[in-house]
Amino acid sequence: MDTISGAVSRAKDFDPSTSRDVFRIGLSDDAEFGLFPPLLKQIREEAQNVVVVVRRVNYLLMSPMLASGEISVGISYTTELPANAKRKKLRDLSVKILRGDNRPGPLTLDEYCERPHALVSFSGDLTGAIDSDLARIGRSRRVVLAVPQFSGLRALLAGTDMLATVPDYAACALIEGSSQLRADDPPFDIVLSELSMVWNGVNDNDPAERWLRSRIVQHMSAPLPLGH
Repeated sequence: MDTISGAVSRAKDFDPSTSRDVFRIGLSDDAEFGLFPPLLKQIREEAQNVVVVVRRVNYLLMSPMLASGEISVGISYTTELPANAKRKKLRDLSVKILRGDNRPGPLTLDEYCERPHALVSFSGDLTGAIDSDLARIGRSRRVVLAVPQFSGLRALLAGTDMLATVPDYAACALIEGSSQLRADDPPFDIVLSELSMVWNGVNDNDPAERWLRSRIVQHMSAPLPLGH
């Protein structure tokens, strides 16, 4: 059946200006918040009649949602994938430290470890990859707040001593137009993970899906604006 559907999809032409296709994209919250808006703008300019359905994914949900066809392409940090899935690295997951205080100077390692932390956690876990980076140098942090999405951090951090360690592109979106937040580089070494685009091999040659993936690569691999 996969072979048949693949052959049928290749027979279709795709014209973004007239298409009424429905695209189902899985996005991690950081990717939706920090990288999706310019991608959507491009899609709307080129294909104003298509419909975009965004589903929330993470490394646990990516495989079953691709396998079931709930999404045709997903953007997230990923681990194991279905046998027929394909993957393309979009960017390294560099991080920034968000802060809403007005203390002068960059964060020191001691200050980073002493101050309370907010964590964005899909599952409610109170630890993340940053804690492994700290453990390698014999340090730890104190998480006092876990929230499920990035959009609330601006209001939650403003005027407090809490810190949040987030992907650089999410930090860029959060501090844009805000006088309440600023972003520091981490005062310790980070082991970089990768943000990847993953898609079902059945759709590899589908003209519409190929167009969508090319726009995802164009916008979600792009360097951040200078100054962030």
